[in-house]
Amino acid sequence: MFDFTGQRVLVAGGSSGIGLASAILAAQSGARVTVAARSPERLAKAAAQIGHGAQPAVLDLTDAEAVAGFCESSGVWDHVIVTGSDVRIAPVRELPLPDARQAFDSKFWGFYHLARSARIAPGGSLSVVAGFLATRPVAGRALMGAINGALESLVRGLALELRPVRVNAVSPAVVAGGMWSHMSEEEQAAMYARVGATYPAGCVGTGEDIARQLLLMAATPYATGTIVTLDGGASIA
Repeated sequence: MFDFTGQRVLVAGGSSGIGLASAILAAQSGARVTVAARSPERLAKAAAQIGHGAQPAVLDLTDAEAVAGFCESSGVWDHVIVTGSDVRIAPVRELPLPDARQAFDSKFWGFYHLARSARIAPGGSLSVVAGFLATRPVAGRALMGAINGALESLVRGLALELRPVRVNAVSPAVVAGGMWSHMSEEEQAAMYARVGATYPAGCVGTGEDIARQLLLMAATPYATGTIVTLDGGASIA
Protein backbone atom coordinates (compact mmCIF):
# COMPACT_ATOMS: atom_id res chain seq x y z
CA MET A 1 0.00 0.00 0.00
CA PHE A 2 2.88 2.36 0.83
CA ASP A 3 6.45 2.53 -0.39
CA PHE A 4 8.88 4.28 1.92
CA THR A 5 11.92 2.38 0.67
CA GLY A 6 15.10 4.03 1.89
CA GLN A 7 13.29 6.88 3.63
CA ARG A 8 14.09 7.87 7.22
CA VAL A 9 11.06 7.92 9.51
CA LEU A 10 11.04 9.05 13.14
CA VAL A 11 8.12 7.94 15.29
CA ALA A 12 8.02 9.78 18.62
CA GLY A 13 5.97 7.77 21.07
CA GLY A 14 6.76 4.67 19.06
CA SER A 15 7.13 2.22 21.92
CA SER A 16 3.41 1.45 22.21
CA GLY A 17 -0.09 2.04 20.85
CA ILE A 18 -0.55 4.14 17.72
CA GLY A 19 3.16 4.95 17.57
CA LEU A 20 4.23 1.32 17.61
CA ALA A 21 1.64 0.44 14.97
CA SER A 22 2.89 3.32 12.81
CA ALA A 23 6.51 2.25 13.21
CA ILE A 24 5.69 -1.34 12.28
CA LEU A 25 3.78 -0.31 9.16
CA ALA A 26 6.49 2.15 8.09
CA ALA A 27 9.19 -0.49 8.53
CA GLN A 28 7.16 -3.06 6.60
CA SER A 29 6.87 -0.45 3.83
CA GLY A 30 10.63 -0.12 3.49
CA ALA A 31 11.40 2.81 5.80
CA ARG A 32 14.45 3.07 8.02
CA VAL A 33 12.63 3.62 11.30
CA THR A 34 13.75 5.21 14.54
CA VAL A 35 11.40 5.05 17.52
CA ALA A 36 11.73 7.59 20.30
CA ALA A 37 10.29 7.42 23.82
CA ARG A 38 11.37 7.88 27.43
CA SER A 39 11.74 4.27 28.57
CA PRO A 40 14.84 2.37 27.37
CA GLU A 41 13.27 -0.95 28.30
CA ARG A 42 10.06 -0.36 26.35
CA LEU A 43 12.05 1.01 23.42
CA ALA A 44 14.21 -2.10 23.26
CA LYS A 45 11.13 -4.32 23.18
CA ALA A 46 9.49 -2.13 20.56
CA ALA A 47 12.55 -2.13 18.29
CA ALA A 48 12.68 -5.93 18.47
CA GLN A 49 8.98 -6.15 17.62
CA ILE A 50 9.29 -3.72 14.71
CA GLY A 51 12.32 -5.47 13.24
CA HIS A 52 13.76 -4.36 9.90
CA GLY A 53 16.69 -2.72 11.70
CA ALA A 54 14.55 -0.26 13.67
CA GLN A 55 16.59 1.95 15.98
CA PRO A 56 15.59 3.09 19.49
CA ALA A 57 16.21 6.62 20.78
CA VAL A 58 15.62 7.63 24.40
CA LEU A 59 13.96 11.04 24.30
CA ASP A 60 11.65 13.11 26.50
CA LEU A 61 9.70 15.48 24.24
CA THR A 62 8.91 17.79 27.16
CA ASP A 63 12.63 18.59 27.47
CA ALA A 64 13.20 21.26 24.81
CA GLU A 65 16.98 21.18 25.13
CA ALA A 66 17.09 17.41 24.82
CA VAL A 67 14.86 17.53 21.76
CA ALA A 68 17.02 20.22 20.14
CA GLY A 69 20.18 18.21 20.82
CA PHE A 70 18.66 15.04 19.43
CA CYS A 71 17.49 16.80 16.28
CA GLU A 72 20.88 18.41 15.75
CA SER A 73 22.67 15.07 15.92
CA SER A 74 20.17 12.84 14.14
CA GLY A 75 20.32 14.37 10.68
CA VAL A 76 17.51 14.91 8.19
CA TRP A 77 14.28 12.93 8.31
CA ASP A 78 11.88 12.25 5.49
CA HIS A 79 8.91 11.92 7.82
CA VAL A 80 8.32 12.61 11.51
CA ILE A 81 5.27 11.20 13.29
CA VAL A 82 4.38 12.26 16.83
CA THR A 83 1.96 10.03 18.73
CA GLY A 84 3.07 9.81 22.33
CA SER A 85 1.67 11.76 25.27
CA ASP A 86 1.03 11.34 28.97
CA VAL A 87 -2.36 12.86 29.70
CA ARG A 88 -4.64 12.31 32.67
CA ILE A 89 -8.34 12.74 31.92
CA ALA A 90 -10.55 14.35 34.59
CA PRO A 91 -12.98 17.26 34.97
CA VAL A 92 -11.26 20.65 35.22
CA ARG A 93 -12.25 21.24 38.85
CA GLU A 94 -11.04 17.80 39.89
CA LEU A 95 -7.73 17.66 38.02
CA PRO A 96 -4.79 19.09 40.03
CA LEU A 97 -3.19 22.03 38.25
CA PRO A 98 0.24 20.36 38.03
CA ASP A 99 -1.40 17.42 36.21
CA ALA A 100 -3.20 19.80 33.86
CA ARG A 101 0.02 21.60 33.00
CA GLN A 102 1.80 18.28 32.57
CA ALA A 103 -0.86 17.23 30.07
CA PHE A 104 -0.24 20.32 27.96
CA ASP A 105 3.53 19.88 28.30
CA SER A 106 3.31 16.30 27.11
CA LYS A 107 0.89 16.49 24.20
CA PHE A 108 1.10 20.09 22.94
CA TRP A 109 4.55 21.35 23.90
CA GLY A 110 6.17 18.00 23.16
CA PHE A 111 4.99 18.24 19.57
CA TYR A 112 5.91 21.94 19.44
CA HIS A 113 9.48 21.20 20.55
CA LEU A 114 9.93 18.58 17.85
CA ALA A 115 8.27 20.72 15.18
CA ARG A 116 10.63 23.56 16.08
CA SER A 117 13.82 21.53 15.96
CA ALA A 118 13.42 18.53 13.64
CA ARG A 119 15.17 18.76 10.29
CA ILE A 120 12.81 17.40 7.65
CA ALA A 121 13.55 17.04 3.95
CA PRO A 122 11.66 19.30 1.51
CA GLY A 123 8.45 17.55 0.54
CA GLY A 124 8.68 15.41 3.66
CA SER A 125 6.09 15.48 6.39
CA LEU A 126 5.40 16.12 10.05
CA SER A 127 2.30 14.49 11.53
CA VAL A 128 0.69 14.40 14.96
CA VAL A 129 -2.21 12.62 16.65
CA ALA A 130 -4.70 15.14 18.05
CA GLY A 131 -8.28 14.09 18.87
CA PHE A 132 -11.95 14.55 17.99
CA LEU A 133 -12.61 16.36 21.28
CA ALA A 134 -11.18 19.45 19.57
CA THR A 135 -14.52 19.88 17.84
CA ARG A 136 -16.82 17.54 19.81
CA PRO A 137 -16.69 18.62 23.47
CA VAL A 138 -17.46 16.05 26.15
CA ALA A 139 -18.11 16.86 29.80
CA GLY A 140 -15.16 15.86 31.96
CA ARG A 141 -12.68 16.15 29.06
CA ALA A 142 -12.53 19.91 28.51
CA LEU A 143 -8.75 20.04 28.96
CA MET A 144 -8.18 17.29 26.40
CA GLY A 145 -10.42 19.14 23.96
CA ALA A 146 -8.42 22.33 24.49
CA ILE A 147 -5.11 20.56 23.91
CA ASN A 148 -6.39 18.88 20.76
CA GLY A 149 -7.83 22.15 19.48
CA ALA A 150 -4.50 23.88 20.05
CA LEU A 151 -2.72 21.10 18.18
CA GLU A 152 -5.06 21.31 15.21
CA SER A 153 -4.59 25.08 15.00
CA LEU A 154 -0.82 24.70 15.28
CA VAL A 155 -0.80 22.14 12.48
CA ARG A 156 -2.56 24.52 10.11
CA GLY A 157 -0.15 27.35 10.94
CA LEU A 158 2.90 25.14 10.63
CA ALA A 159 1.75 23.94 7.22
CA LEU A 160 2.27 27.54 6.08
CA GLU A 161 5.43 28.26 8.08
CA LEU A 162 7.32 25.05 7.32
CA ARG A 163 6.49 24.64 3.62
CA PRO A 164 7.67 22.76 1.59
CA VAL A 165 7.54 20.39 4.56
CA ARG A 166 3.97 19.12 4.89
CA VAL A 167 2.19 19.16 8.27
CA ASN A 168 -0.94 17.13 9.10
CA ALA A 169 -2.91 15.62 11.96
CA VAL A 170 -5.24 12.71 12.62
CA SER A 171 -7.96 13.24 15.22
CA PRO A 172 -9.40 9.95 16.51
CA ALA A 173 -11.93 9.16 19.21
CA VAL A 174 -11.26 6.23 21.57
CA VAL A 175 -8.49 3.97 20.29
CA ALA A 176 -7.78 0.63 21.94
CA GLY A 177 -4.51 0.26 23.83
CA GLY A 178 -2.06 3.02 24.65
CA MET A 179 -3.53 5.37 27.24
CA TRP A 180 -5.88 2.71 28.62
CA SER A 181 -3.08 0.35 29.68
CA HIS A 182 -3.63 1.28 33.34
CA MET A 183 -6.90 -0.68 33.18
CA SER A 184 -7.15 -4.46 33.39
CA GLU A 185 -7.82 -6.37 30.16
CA GLU A 186 -11.36 -7.08 31.35
CA GLU A 187 -11.99 -3.42 32.14
CA GLN A 188 -10.61 -2.37 28.77
CA ALA A 189 -12.74 -4.87 26.88
CA ALA A 190 -15.89 -3.75 28.69
CA MET A 191 -15.11 -0.09 28.05
CA TYR A 192 -14.35 -0.64 24.36
CA ALA A 193 -17.62 -2.54 23.90
CA ARG A 194 -19.64 0.09 25.77
CA VAL A 195 -18.10 3.07 23.97
CA GLY A 196 -17.94 1.38 20.57
CA ALA A 197 -21.65 0.66 20.71
CA THR A 198 -22.31 4.42 20.77
CA TYR A 199 -20.30 5.04 17.59
CA PRO A 200 -21.88 4.66 14.14
CA ALA A 201 -19.00 2.35 13.18
CA GLY A 202 -19.98 0.06 16.05
CA CYS A 203 -16.46 -0.20 17.43
CA VAL A 204 -13.56 1.80 18.80
CA GLY A 205 -10.44 2.33 16.73
CA THR A 206 -7.18 0.40 16.72
CA GLY A 207 -3.62 1.61 16.52
CA GLU A 208 -3.42 0.13 13.04
CA ASP A 209 -6.43 2.20 11.89
CA ILE A 210 -4.72 5.43 12.86
CA ALA A 211 -1.30 4.30 11.62
CA ARG A 212 -2.65 3.69 8.12
CA GLN A 213 -4.04 7.22 7.98
CA LEU A 214 -0.82 8.78 9.30
CA LEU A 215 1.26 6.99 6.69
CA LEU A 216 -1.24 7.76 3.93
CA MET A 217 -0.78 11.48 4.61
CA ALA A 218 2.98 11.07 4.75
CA ALA A 219 2.89 9.33 1.36
CA THR A 220 0.55 11.88 -0.29
CA PRO A 221 2.35 14.95 -1.68
CA TYR A 222 -0.98 16.82 -1.86
CA ALA A 223 -1.69 16.49 1.86
CA THR A 224 -0.74 19.41 4.08
CA GLY A 225 -2.58 21.50 6.63
CA THR A 226 -5.04 18.61 6.75
CA ILE A 227 -6.89 17.43 9.84
CA VAL A 228 -8.44 14.01 9.32
CA THR A 229 -11.16 13.15 11.81
CA LEU A 230 -11.01 9.37 12.02
CA ASP A 231 -13.35 8.60 14.88
CA GLY A 232 -15.79 5.88 13.93
CA GLY A 233 -18.43 8.57 13.48
CA ALA A 234 -18.24 9.64 17.14
CA SER A 235 -18.24 13.33 16.27
CA ILE A 236 -21.60 13.06 14.50
CA ALA A 237 -23.28 10.65 16.92
